[in-house]
Amino acid sequence: MGSALLLSGGMDSISLAWWKRPRFAFTVDYGQLAAEAEIAASTAIARQLDLQHHVLTINARALGSGDMAGASPDALAPESDWWPYRNQLLITAVAMKAVARGATELLLGTVASDGTHRDGTKEFVDKVDALMACQEGGLRVRAPAIGLNTAELVRTAGIPLNMLAWAHSCHKASVPCGQCRGCNKHLEVLQELTADNPANA
Repeated sequence: MGSALLLSGGMDSISLAWWKRPRFAFTVDYGQLAAEAEIAASTAIARQLDLQHHVLTINARALGSGDMAGASPDALAPESDWWPYRNQLLITAVAMKAVARGATELLLGTVASDGTHRDGTKEFVDKVDALMACQEGGLRVRAPAIGLNTAELVRTAGIPLNMLAWAHSCHKASVPCGQCRGCNKHLEVLQELTADNPANA
């Protein structure tokens, strides 16, 4: 029994891990260019928190588009990092493993800014929750930070800023490119947080 977390290794999911302390954490290598660094970041925080960490491998790069797949964005893409049905794929894959481990709840690190994608909205989370709940195991899907921005999540979680040094946010590579939406968000959040407490700068 217990909760499971979809742990990508980014600032949001690392902060959620610190805040909610799930029993299980699952990281997925689905063919994204930054998989190696995401797994390393997720492994580090899972060890720190003594979480049961599992890495799943599902190579779906040929199905991807945009920055994370190293391809041109699809014509439907609202942003350069859009990958069709990515969150639906990840939630389904992790749910399959989590429910078999006895988890009753799957936590997502979705925050308010993820709403630029339909699968980052409260409507999507509510619908995927209802879909999972009607199946065997009755797994529920929750996004505890969906009403918060990342800086607010970090403050709410109480995670020390030095723990965020493990986070990997780049969409394009395992070494931060410094130019993608993920890298830009990472820098902006750190600037906001260090402005709160210049001693941490």
